Amino acid sequence: MKYVATMALMLSLGVATVYAQRYPVKMAYSGTSGASAINLQQPGTTTGEESFAGKGELGSFTFLLISAETTSPQQPPPSTCSGPTKLYFIRVAGAGVFRFHDGSLLKVNLTQGADCVDLAANHGICTLTLQITGGTGRFKDASGILTLAETNVPVLADALNNPVFFASTGEFTGTVSGVAREQDPQEERQ
Repeated sequence: MKYVATMALMLSLGVATVYAQRYPVKMAYSGTSGASAINLQQPGTTTGEESFAGKGELGSFTFLLISAETTSPQQPPPSTCSGPTKLYFIRVAGAGVFRFHDGSLLKVNLTQGADCVDLAANHGICTLTLQITGGTGRFKDASGILTLAETNVPVLADALNNPVFFASTGEFTGTVSGVAREQDPQEERQ
């Protein structure tokens, strides 16, 4: 009986250690970006929507982000995104949800970000910082920070020739805590 109690304690501590660890995350994705039917009603902003699918250390996923962006004159563009053929947008609010193939959800809030679209080069770059705020299933107690680095290629323009719909590729990197890594399918078979 003493051995059973010792084994149970060791197993409990082992599981707690797995959940307390911080894991580096790198997840590649592709998808689309454009205007959203949802209106966040932030003064002087437009609402964008990004829909991605990808895979990484946490498994295969889909991701949907809704965010408000502005071309606010209070924050001028960096020198790398200034000029007559470049558009600069600041992300001011937003949230997203990752859905993994096991049905678990991972929620994030946008903390900062910006987009730079170069009309002459016909592509854009986006960088966002996302705060993990928990989720469901294996992400119930998750926390951490993810950075989205994205390249966008315009697919469709409006009547004024402004790009409004993009093909997007990129990756999420960062650290996640409070979740066990998904078990490798080969490990499950053994």
